[in-house]
Amino acid sequence: MAEDLIRYDIVIQDALRGAVRKILSEVARVGLPGEHHFYIAFDTNAPGVRISSRLHERYPKEMTIVLQHQFWDLTIGEHAFEVGLSFGGIPEKLFVPFSSIKGFFDPSVQFALEFEPGKTAEELPEELVEAAREQERAEAALAAVDKTTSDAKSDKISQVQHKNSQNSDQTEKPESGEDKPGEPGGADVVSLDAFRKKT
Repeated sequence: MAEDLIRYDIVIQDALRGAVRKILSEVARVGLPGEHHFYIAFDTNAPGVRISSRLHERYPKEMTIVLQHQFWDLTIGEHAFEVGLSFGGIPEKLFVPFSSIKGFFDPSVQFALEFEPGKTAEELPEELVEAAREQERAEAALAAVDKTTSDAKSDKISQVQHKNSQNSDQTEKPESGEDKPGEPGGADVVSLDAFRKKT
């Protein structure tokens, strides 16, 4: 048998990805027709994929999204699509290159396509790959800042709590349980007569 120098498998995969691009472009333009809705599975580690670190932690290898009732800002590019979805009540923006898609399924008509991620003749533009790397770096930096801020806040809270517990041990409270006027924490009562205009 002769060697497949044309690589029909890759040509067909790219053509089917083109079909997915066309379908999503139409949905972005006019919305989902009838009962149609889509399950799209993709490799979360594929070059160019941009999802939050929270989602990547939850889906370290693959995730499947559903485009049905609640999605927004569906934008289709030549090499990728972007969409807004809610996960556990938290809105997220996902950027998914077509080359990362593993499966496309429309259960309303039992239509399914399977792909091998990365098996494509089309090279992902370097600016998309670099943008994904930049986002990863920015999210890592943000996570580090959040952790530092969170640690500093908890240290400050525990210092304040420790100081308050020391102060409450040393301070005697009045027997009546009320603060005395003029003492710290107490309130001075002033008669309204002090504010009346004297005639």
